[in-house]
Amino acid sequence: MELSAGIKASLAGRYASALFDLASEAGSVSAVEGDLDKLSAALAESGELRALIQNPQVSRGQMAKVVAGLAAHLSLSPLTANFLGVLAENRRVGALPAIIRAFAAIAAAQRGEVAAEVASAHPLNPSQLAELESRLRAREGRTVKLAARVDPDLLGGLVVTIGSKRIDSSIRTRLNSLAQAMKNA
Repeated sequence: MELSAGIKASLAGRYASALFDLASEAGSVSAVEGDLDKLSAALAESGELRALIQNPQVSRGQMAKVVAGLAAHLSLSPLTANFLGVLAENRRVGALPAIIRAFAAIAAAQRGEVAAEVASAHPLNPSQLAELESRLRAREGRTVKLAARVDPDLLGGLVVTIGSKRIDSSIRTRLNSLAQAMKNA
């Protein structure tokens, strides 16, 4: 498993790595990944929850009760629930979004996958996504896990991000380049 030094060195990376090791030993990486997806969705859906986990005025005991209730509400596995308790005890629940991202990166690297994000001006249909995934798989030489999002500011075209690489074929970028070239002429 090859991971960037940045993931391993970061606080979120250390917690995610520890959780991944525990999940691997227990044979429950997929279950923990599912739990973290549920947590990520809950955080994306609730601004109040995001604000609560970042609030330094919430005591360790109160945060432990919050995460225990959240774990029960989302039906999280005991391993994930215990991990959230450790985060609460160490006052690190605020790092949960970064920990979730780091865990996903570690799990993907273990499976030989690479994560890619594609931004388009309009939603891509399933056949377009499948074609793009196929081409990226051929380019990268490994499985590509594709996440799509819509960004109307692009006007047209695509912006694909794979790790630290970016492929920008958006009309917005082309227009900006043209404007810059005309300005310099």
